[in-house]
Amino acid sequence: MEIISQLLPFVFLIAIMYFVIIRPQQKEAKNRQAMIEALKKGDKVITSGGLIVTVYKVEEQYLSVKINEDVTVKVTKDSVIRKYEDEA
Repeated sequence: MEIISQLLPFVFLIAIMYFVIIRPQQKEAKNRQAMIEALKKGDKVITSGGLIVTVYKVEEQYLSVKINEDVTVKVTKDSVIRKYEDEA
């Protein structure tokens, strides 16, 4: 019985860490992955480099994006941080 009473605070600490830290991160990662999978031509996104670009072509692992009318580059899907929502 003493072992259970000594381990109980650790169990509570692990449970609190799970619900406060681990679970929200997993949920955020799942939402981000769903957003990346739903990208289509014409969507504006923000890359990890801070560029606001327009999706030109969706490939399996990469996105071809347009920086402006003349420049098209390939970026990994992992480099997309979020969709750009125009405030105007």
